[in-house]
Amino acid sequence: MKRPVRDKWKMSLLCLLSAAMLLPAQSVDAQDRPDAMPTGRTPVAIKDGVYPASYFPNTEILGESEMRITALGTGMPNQTKAAVSISFLVELGNGDKFLFDIGMGSMGNLFSLRPDFAKLDKVFFSHLHVDHVGDFMGLHIGSWLSGRYEPLRIFGPTGSTPEMGTKAFVENMKAAYEWDLQGRAGALPDDGAKLEVTEFDYMQENVVVYEENGVVIRSWPAIHSLDGSVSYSLEWSGLKYVFGGDTYPNSWYVKYAEGADVASHEAFLPPDLLATYFGWDLTQATYVSTRVHTEPPAFGKVMDAVKPRHALGYHSVLSPENYQAILEGIRTTYDGDLTLARDLTVVNVTKDQIVVRDAAVDDFVFPPSVTEAYIEAPRSEEKEPSEKVLAGKWPGYTPPPMPDEK
Repeated sequence: MKRPVRDKWKMSLLCLLSAAMLLPAQSVDAQDRPDAMPTGRTPVAIKDGVYPASYFPNTEILGESEMRITALGTGMPNQTKAAVSISFLVELGNGDKFLFDIGMGSMGNLFSLRPDFAKLDKVFFSHLHVDHVGDFMGLHIGSWLSGRYEPLRIFGPTGSTPEMGTKAFVENMKAAYEWDLQGRAGALPDDGAKLEVTEFDYMQENVVVYEENGVVIRSWPAIHSLDGSVSYSLEWSGLKYVFGGDTYPNSWYVKYAEGADVASHEAFLPPDLLATYFGWDLTQATYVSTRVHTEPPAFGKVMDAVKPRHALGYHSVLSPENYQAILEGIRTTYDGDLTLARDLTVVNVTKDQIVVRDAAVDDFVFPPSVTEAYIEAPRSEEKEPSEKVLAGKWPGYTPPPMPDEK
């Protein structure tokens, strides 16, 4: 029997669908929570497990054994303003932060959270489609400008050949914007320009690809488009988060996602809506939805087998009609706790409860403040245009004096 859907905002069903959030009975519903804290408030610890109705970035201190998962992008390759491409941020009570995929447009949502980029230097790729790695350059350069002074660390799978793997992708991307990197040399910390790649065999099952500071991240194969797609699990302090990437329902996910507190997995558009969305014929849409991705009833079957504390679906544009179709499809095969994530859905996880909310962000938020360590990090000599270019300066303009020249 299906569980009833509760209206978070106590408004009409349409408003619920527009919110694209399903908060089932076992999860903590934010509707009875205190008024949200204003931005700019000194971060405070959550008391007695009572969370504000919305998450305001940098106003809450994570508990020592608490995890926060934020959906930075949940949509399609042809992104919309409300649904950019795939990315998830995981923050832990020990101060560690991790990115799983960085699809096109997702960095705007990341920067709106004003994270400490000095601690945000680890990215895990599920596969190399641009809707999962398309904001690579934006993250590399943007975080370097915003407080990261150590190398950006990239973890990802091999491909069927060396040129199809993560290492080749990173090297070729870096070569493509070498002009940008050299143009910023000296003005920014030298090590922030560097990239460190850890590439692992995509066919290894449940292999440890990261283990530091009590955090263990494992990888296993996924089935999607070409060889070289993977899923991940992150385990820390007795909690487990699973990120599926893109995949056809597979036995590895069912086996290795066991025991997940939060299991995220794509819940793709059903064939008829996909055909309408892309303007495809039904045959093509059916192939993509049911052979390359995971349609809603299949997502439900996977979650029914895994039985996580909370299931998290993504990879769609959650218009009211799409939301309803995906939800109804899932509920034919799964009746467990569920959220269909939209951009800036926030999930707080402890051993006692799982809280699902939305983040409230400022469209014009300032960049995060940099640390003293960033300011003092080593820099090489700054570069500038050649003399033949500088000779073209217009004599009709004199720039104001530099501060140390006054």
